[in-house]
Amino acid sequence: MSLTQTMFENLPEEARETLQLYVERMADLYGPSLHAMLLYGSAVRGDYLPGRSNLNLLVLVAKVDMSLLQTYTKIHKRFKKEQIPVPLFLTEEELRGSASIFPLEYTDMAACHHVLMGHDPFVGLVIDTKQMGMQCEQEVRGNLLRLRQRLVEGAATMEAMGILLPLSLTAMLACLRAIFRELRLPVPRPTDILLSDLPSVLGIDAAVLQEVWNLKRGLISPGPAELPRLFERYLGALEMIAACIGQLRAEGRLR
Repeated sequence: MSLTQTMFENLPEEARETLQLYVERMADLYGPSLHAMLLYGSAVRGDYLPGRSNLNLLVLVAKVDMSLLQTYTKIHKRFKKEQIPVPLFLTEEELRGSASIFPLEYTDMAACHHVLMGHDPFVGLVIDTKQMGMQCEQEVRGNLLRLRQRLVEGAATMEAMGILLPLSLTAMLACLRAIFRELRLPVPRPTDILLSDLPSVLGIDAAVLQEVWNLKRGLISPGPAELPRLFERYLGALEMIAACIGQLRAEGRLR
């Protein structure tokens, strides 16, 4: 069955056709050593924005070595232009062995992905989430520290702020979804709904997160007076989210 006939109701036809071609090219390149290909991220959640969003892929192969990586360069330039970054190459053994090391990332992938070819490696995969709350707090605080550093490295220019804010929020979303899961709450797929539900979950004003999300989507374009204020408010929001996660952990509601 072609990918254009599968359940991609929120993905533009052009993107589906790109994925179809990509799968065919990958099969030609790697043959039987290619075990599975999974699409995850915004393209599956319904947040995909043509020309802005990437098509993120997990590729399972028999062996990851120099030959495999060098072979991929044959198609990288072609598909990079189509918003397909270098995929996450893993073997089955690496995926199973790292399931407890990257519980935040793997839980997020397992909850929302689409199998493009091969089998689903997340079926039956045991992911240790006992330290999920701690990892979420570490991720948020690390995000905050990196954001401060990169602002200075970027000379605090408008361009730097406009790039850093969407990147930071994108990195935050997996943590926010994990908090919903840990609190046994339904996790909204679309980011708009996730952010709109956040105040009732963490008790914070998520308006600034919505604004940064709209900036990422190209719906707003803050001027030289508004953007620094948005950046400062966003830094404050990260501090509040980290504090809320710490409080939930202290109360035993997050592990």
